[in-house]
Amino acid sequence: MANLKESFQQMTSGQQIDNDSRYEIKYRLNHFQYLKIRNAIRPYMQMDTYTQMAPHNRYVVRSLYFDTHDYRAYTQKMNGDCERVKFRIRTYQRSLAETEMVRVEMKLRQGDRCSKKSMFVSLEEYTHFKQTRHWRESYGPISIEFERAVLTRHIAPVVLVEYDREGYQPRLPGDLRVTFDHHLRSAHADSLFPTHSFFQPHMPANVTMEVKFKDTLPRWMSQLVRSHGLKVIANSKYTQSIQIARHDLYHPENAILVR
Repeated sequence: MANLKESFQQMTSGQQIDNDSRYEIKYRLNHFQYLKIRNAIRPYMQMDTYTQMAPHNRYVVRSLYFDTHDYRAYTQKMNGDCERVKFRIRTYQRSLAETEMVRVEMKLRQGDRCSKKSMFVSLEEYTHFKQTRHWRESYGPISIEFERAVLTRHIAPVVLVEYDREGYQPRLPGDLRVTFDHHLRSAHADSLFPTHSFFQPHMPANVTMEVKFKDTLPRWMSQLVRSHGLKVIANSKYTQSIQIARHDLYHPENAILVR
């Protein structure tokens, strides 16, 4: 079986991946809740391929988020706007030396549903885009929209977010996906692999559980949530990271001030 690095890097440059519109529900768990929930879902779900291959059954997710100079994406999220889009570049490797491909993503939110459109490009192509703000060739709608946002809206990298993910998929055919994100941390950075970065932890005693599904949440999952008294939370990793890593942004009582 291929190792985790080889599995991620089997993607070809320009390969595009679209997921259907789906719901994403987030819960914040303490360590004991995490252990109970993880055990409770095991009769219905199993570790996904990436989790099975990863050391200690957790793989790293590192995302570089883009925003405008006045933090429009952040403000839209804080205001609860029903329609918004986030741009980010993501890797699943811990170091530059291990990385050959990166994932370029647009995440769109419409009401209670969200969808994600992404493509894989080579590290060389990402480096060229970082330096010139242009892709060397068109990879389709995602590359066009990303470049347009950089050139017309002047979005730029603002924060780097990293965490260790543990993902589960149904044992029987279904669209439910459950992930546990551990050790969420962020840093003020403008590249995926900055020369110097200081990652600051976000609530290190907590684990974020995300439940993702397209139409209807399975009954067993609804019962599990109720029986454990879990409460849905607004848990944007990006907004948390801005609040923690970007000290130039100040927002007392929901007032957005850039200084």
